[in-house]
Formats: sequence, C-alpha cells, structure tokens
Amino acid sequence: MDLDSEERGLIYEREEVRRVTGDTVRPGGFTLTDRALSLCSFSPGDSILDVGCGTGATVEHLINSYKLNATGVDPPRLLLDGGRQRNPDLPLSRAPGENLPFPDGKFDGVFAECSLSVMKDAKQALREFYRVMKSSGRLVVSDVYARNPEEIADLRRLPLHGCLAGAKTMPELKDMVNSSGFEIILWEDHSKLLAAFAAKFILADGSLDTFWGKTPCGQDSCIEIRKTIKKVRPGYFLLVAGKAGSR
Repeated sequence: MDLDSEERGLIYEREEVRRVTGDTVRPGGFTLTDRALSLCSFSPGDSILDVGCGTGATVEHLINSYKLNATGVDPPRLLLDGGRQRNPDLPLSRAPGENLPFPDGKFDGVFAECSLSVMKDAKQALREFYRVMKSSGRLVVSDVYARNPEEIADLRRLPLHGCLAGAKTMPELKDMVNSSGFEIILWEDHSKLLAAFAAKFILADGSLDTFWGKTPCGQDSCIEIRKTIKKVRPGYFLLVAGKAGSR
C-alpha cells in the first residue's frame, strides 16, 4: 500500500480541529480508553497496539498512566511527526491498519479508537488485528456508527473524509467483528460523548455550519451534509472482544 496516498487532508489531521479537541481528536478523549482498561484487566508490562494512533496521545497515556508496553501505528506522517515532536521517545510507526508490521500473536491488546471507520478496508484491518493479537488478548474499538440504517446510502454519497464517512450500522459492525474471528464481550452506546464533542465545535466556531465551511467540503455542501448527518443519527460506541472460543 502506498502510504503517501493515504495523506488526503482528512478532517482530523487539521491543526484547527486538534486545537478544539485536544490530541486524542475523538469524543470523550480518554474516557472510553479508561473504561475499556477497567474491563480488560491488563497487567503492567502487557503489550498494547494502538491502531490509528494519531500523534500518540493514547500511547503516551497507556505508558504513563498504566505502565503498559504500548506501541502506535498510523499512516499520516504529519500526525506521527507531531507526536514525536511532543515526545521523541514515543514508539510510533508509520503503517496502515490493513497491513501491520508485526508478527502473529504479539499483542495482549489491540485498540482502534475512532480509527476503524477511516480505514479503506475495515474487514482486512480486523483480520490483521486478529492476527497480531494473542489468543487471550482483547480488542477494543470505539467509533461512530449510524443509528438510522435507512439513511446510510445518502451518507456514503457525501463529500466527506473522516469517521462519519465510514460510519456503519451496529449490525454491520457486529457482523464484521464476528466474521473476523472475534467474539464480542461488550457493546455500549456512548452517544452522549459524540454530542459533547460536537458542542465543542459549536462553542469554538459559533455553529457546525461554520466548522464544515472550513473543511475541504466547503460552504456549498454544508447544508446537505448537515441534513444527511441529522437523518443518519450518528452515535458512538465502545466494543470489547476476544478471540472466539478463548474465553
């Protein structure tokens, strides 16, 4: 895969977005990270892979707050360089989730927080997560999803690049995870975190219309984007899974 082709100016790469959201660039910041860690019972020193690590904020959190042996991967060089400028010791690598540069069964846990939805081939990424995870390991996914399946086709047609563009329905997500060899242990809805996330942009820009107008979508598409997203009713979830038959 040509990594340079991955750098397409996605919304979450923009500096003005990170100024509003902080370095995690996702709803709730570390809230669902900490929630997942309370459920997974990792031990200090366990190996964790953060797929779609961005600037490495979660990797740093896992190392400093939980004493975990965390590693991050992401395709965009811009984000990785930003993380290394903040902390040169962060173990960050440039790689896509669909082709992880690690041996089979290396990690006790694989995290994909607001990143699965932006991967070109989510099914292949899940197969890679399964491959690099130990038989006793845990998969943690938090991301957006479409709560109104009937409007998903209209969402796909929008000129969007980012989490919302790749949002799937709950049945789609569960089927993808299960068909990749995982067994879902927990699914929780945390859509209130997404609403609070949107509120940050309203406070910063005055309205979501102003925010969308700053993106590559432009003002002309803003009304269509707003109406379609409202119909799709985006939500936010936390999922924890293990390898099927390992519990």
